[in-house]
Amino acid sequence: MVKRAGWLGRLGNRLNRVEARLQARRAEVEAESIGAVPVPPGAPGVARSGGGTGADTGAVTPADPAFGTSAEHPGHAPHPPALRGRPDPVSVVPWGMRVAAEVSWRLLLLAGMLWVVMKVISEVRLVVLAFAAALLVTALLQPFVVRLRRLGLPRGLATAVTAILGFVVIGLVGWFVVWQVMENLDDLSNRVREGINELKTWALDSPFHVTEKQINDIAKNLSETIGTNTEQITSAGLQGVTVLVEVLTGILLAMFSTLFLLYDGKRIWTWVLGLVPATARPGVAGAGPRAWRTLTAYVRGTVLVALIDAIFIGLGLYFLKVPMAVPLAVFIFLFAFIPLVGAVVSGALAVVVALVTQGPWTALMTLAVVLAVQQIEGHVLQPFILGRAVRVHPLAVVLAVAAGGMVAGIGGAVVAVPLVAVTNTVVVYLRAYSRDQLLHGAAAVGPGPHGSTAVEQAAREAGHDQRA
Repeated sequence: MVKRAGWLGRLGNRLNRVEARLQARRAEVEAESIGAVPVPPGAPGVARSGGGTGADTGAVTPADPAFGTSAEHPGHAPHPPALRGRPDPVSVVPWGMRVAAEVSWRLLLLAGMLWVVMKVISEVRLVVLAFAAALLVTALLQPFVVRLRRLGLPRGLATAVTAILGFVVIGLVGWFVVWQVMENLDDLSNRVREGINELKTWALDSPFHVTEKQINDIAKNLSETIGTNTEQITSAGLQGVTVLVEVLTGILLAMFSTLFLLYDGKRIWTWVLGLVPATARPGVAGAGPRAWRTLTAYVRGTVLVALIDAIFIGLGLYFLKVPMAVPLAVFIFLFAFIPLVGAVVSGALAVVVALVTQGPWTALMTLAVVLAVQQIEGHVLQPFILGRAVRVHPLAVVLAVAAGGMVAGIGGAVVAVPLVAVTNTVVVYLRAYSRDQLLHGAAAVGPGPHGSTAVEQAAREAGHDQRA
């Protein structure tokens, strides 16, 4: 019995020690989960968790006095701060790097979206350009439909009369240009030949020491180049036929689109609004009419400015007796729809025709006329006619024309500037609309501001409340 009692006592002591170890281990786990660190038993000045009623857990919690300084506990030496687990990786990354990363992936996403949009536009370029041309023509012809409606004509009849007259006028202008070119082609070729001979004589008599052998070598190399590249020229001609077919197809698409836009424009716009989310629909509904007014102002102003340029430059060419003055004036009118580049190309064409047909003096006078009219256009006509309705920075115009030309050729260059003007109008209106909604207490569309923006927004709201 004595042996059995001793064995049971030793077993009980072992169980007590195991229990104490388990409690100590449990306390360590709990301390790690809340950020406390276990300390050896008997350490001075350290309060232990557990209330002192059970076994000593030997863990220091964040609320313990051990985290204070020597000033708070003058009787004890300062204790080192509690060691915690590894911090969140996001909190370790510097703030500037986090902002740069956030901006970077959003920019990459936008760049990918723009690349996809550009690829889609390049694949259906003919349809996009035809619809864009229809929008421009509709912006030009819609005021006539409105006036005919006010006179009492039905909508269908007013649309038909306006579209037929507009297409007839455009067709007559194209036919007149072709007719003038064909009529003056023989005379122009003769004058070009005479002008080349005059330039040859001037080069021989000039102080540049040009010999007749050098001029003949240049002419021979030019003829050999043309003969060597006959296949490329033929293929270019075949491509020209393909381009002509595409142009005719685009013209038909633009005509049908113009008819439907003139007749059913409001209903089409209502359908487009139905595709916009309900929360953003009021802002888009307000931005649409303003964008259309901007486009209409751009088209009217450009047509008027181009007409004035064509008339005055055409009169200058006529008085200088430059051949094909009227077709050149029509070309100047058409090229005026390509900002900056069109004026340079059409003016250079007029100067070259004057040079090879009338000589250097007439070419200089033609250049003076072109530069004078273009200066009046840039400093008087455009600010007065277009005004503030379509105000785009010259750098934006240059970049837009270059990008449009790279994406869709001449058609893209024509559409680029009105697209930038309309986009600018829409962005300015939506920004003002969002500001008014916030000032009147309406809920903002999308997630609320956060970070530094949230701090600034809270400060503004606090200031507004104090003024109220």
